[in-house]
Amino acid sequence: MPFLTRYVDDESRPHASSALRDLAVRVLAPAVLLWVVIVGIGKLIEGPLGGLTAENAVNHALADGRTPLWNSITMVWSRIGNTEIVIGVCIVMVALIWWRTRQWWVAVVPAIAIAVQATVFVLATAVTGRARPDVEHLDPAPPTSSYPSGHVGASTALYFTLAAIAQRIPNPVLRRVVTVVCLVIPFLVAYARLYRGMHHLSDVIVGFLNGLTCAVLAWAYLRRDGVRPRA
Repeated sequence: MPFLTRYVDDESRPHASSALRDLAVRVLAPAVLLWVVIVGIGKLIEGPLGGLTAENAVNHALADGRTPLWNSITMVWSRIGNTEIVIGVCIVMVALIWWRTRQWWVAVVPAIAIAVQATVFVLATAVTGRARPDVEHLDPAPPTSSYPSGHVGASTALYFTLAAIAQRIPNPVLRRVVTVVCLVIPFLVAYARLYRGMHHLSDVIVGFLNGLTCAVLAWAYLRRDGVRPRA
């Protein structure tokens, strides 16, 4: 069964109990391994790799090239990844998808993605404690450490799952536009966080990998057996 069309090829309604069981086995258990990998990379960066000081050149180059116009543009891009924006967009989209498809098991996919991403991020950043780049910070620094990027992880988890759901849009032009917008947004957030001095390059890369992995896990959370008619 093609990965992107798994919820179209099999539209059978799952029981809530089986969906929860699949969620535990297919998402929560792999998320523990994901957390171990992210923490391991963080400890490697702060330990044997000496903090990857070569990354400082990227932050200083971006800081030296700041302009008032790009400060304003990246402020908007950065805020797209704010917790309240991500949660707000997720709630609206879950409600909209549920209303349009009448399939709650599909509508909850973005919520699963950002919830798992946030859990992995919070637990990982709590035990790594990496300092933020040594440049002027254009955004308020949250209490979490620099590694990994929560903004990038959250926006990736949310918008990549929305891009997958967008493949159900019948109008081909609208489908392509929505897909491209959803795929581009996390990269805008990533650039903004680097430009605004809030993260090292490796923080952004690992944040993206966290969000991408959680998006894939969320999309595959429910066991789909094959082509079935709508229940």
